Amino acid sequence: MGETDLYPCVPLEMSADRLDDLVDKAKTYALMHGICMRRKDAFDTDALHFAPFVLFPSPFPRKEFNKAIEIQTILNELMHKVAHDDDFLRESLKNTIQVDDFTGRLFQLYDKVQKHGGSAQELSLGMLRSDLMLDNHCCPIDSKCKLNGQAFCCWKQVELNTIASGFGWLGPASGLLHRYVVQEAGYPEHLKNIPENNALSGLANALVNSWKLYNQPKSVILFLVEDVTYNICDQKFHEFEIREQCPEVFVIRKTLTEIGNRGKLTEDKRLIIDGHEVAVIYMRCGYHPDQYPSEVEWDARFMMEMSLAIKSPSVHYHLAGTKKVQQELAKPGVLEKFLGDKAKIESVRDIFTGLYSLDKDEIGNASFQRAIETPEKFVLKPQREGGGNNVYGADIKPFLEKIADSDERSAYILMDMIEPPITTNYMVRPGEAPLLAKCISELGIFGYVIGTKDSILENKQVGHMLRTKLSHVNEGGVAAGLGALDSVYLVDASRCCLN
Repeated sequence: MGETDLYPCVPLEMSADRLDDLVDKAKTYALMHGICMRRKDAFDTDALHFAPFVLFPSPFPRKEFNKAIEIQTILNELMHKVAHDDDFLRESLKNTIQVDDFTGRLFQLYDKVQKHGGSAQELSLGMLRSDLMLDNHCCPIDSKCKLNGQAFCCWKQVELNTIASGFGWLGPASGLLHRYVVQEAGYPEHLKNIPENNALSGLANALVNSWKLYNQPKSVILFLVEDVTYNICDQKFHEFEIREQCPEVFVIRKTLTEIGNRGKLTEDKRLIIDGHEVAVIYMRCGYHPDQYPSEVEWDARFMMEMSLAIKSPSVHYHLAGTKKVQQELAKPGVLEKFLGDKAKIESVRDIFTGLYSLDKDEIGNASFQRAIETPEKFVLKPQREGGGNNVYGADIKPFLEKIADSDERSAYILMDMIEPPITTNYMVRPGEAPLLAKCISELGIFGYVIGTKDSILENKQVGHMLRTKLSHVNEGGVAAGLGALDSVYLVDASRCCLN
């Protein structure tokens, strides 16, 4: 074990027969409990395979997990206020929208909505996920936290998602899978260290409560979906949970194209699609330029934004989730604009890692030069969601050199590379033998906030998810085929660098 390794929660040395038995049981459990996705290599609407997973839950410091849980409602409040601050959004994105076509088009949509008098609906629903990793850079080598004699450190925020924040089902489901596996492995005492996870019920409750606030009994909740949905179980279990919580509401699934071609607004701005009045729009699509192949889809988005339907997210929430806004929030003195309480400000500032502008000015030029000289210390991020978009390490220098004299630099931000502790686990993928591998993990905390520009009606933290990838792999999206489902196994540290 290395200095930055964390011990697995169970001994991994076992006979081949024992391993095969546990893996077979875990696969069967996953298949029979909807811990699944559609196949990308042989798509069939009638077939699923289990989602990639690691065999055992991964260790995570209890104190840092609790800290992440506690801060989520502060992050919800922050993002709600940011999304409703027109001046801040305009100033933050003024350079980015000139060079990033998709963000520019979203901002044009936002501007168009404002010029047409704004949305008919004052309420917004933010369904958020704050992604974080433990970081061994955030304290000196000689004062690293110790966990059973091993080094780790405090967590830092990777990003905050405001649109299509997935794994509200697959996050809790991973915990269910691991509860079963550790018992089958003969460690029932470990159950107490796998925390309760109510992400699915919490996020579904956000949609149901928003529907109730709309206050039209015959209205529906609309899931905005892709033409082809691979991560189908994660979406459908939200629908099943909504049915359990509120049997009188129906969920319909539509694409942007369908809304553009068949949707309409009534005189009082009610959104109607195929005879249904839409109360709430939950966007699991619409975050990538490929999802807007024509003007039909942009017209659909404008129709949605102008309507009485409660959006998750509205376009101003969508813009608030861009990487550029995240970088602007990390500047000195900015958090004070949105959070009046000193303790809240310090708690948020503490989780920010280094975020830097690449604009063509004195500050941006200095950041640009640092990235050229020491690219291994950074990640280069565009204004995109969905995984597979970042530039890492040695690839940064040639990439930046190509755009050194271009305004395109403003389409990216620079982030300090996070160095997480390493765990060892068995990675299980469909059609492959289990792989014993070095892994790193990323934790996502779910929350939701409902409110208007001037008030917040509900603000809750509702659950979590954990994704794990091979330690040498840069990107880690499960839906993108790059990572694996995981769950948290809480462990206690002898001391923490925050003490």
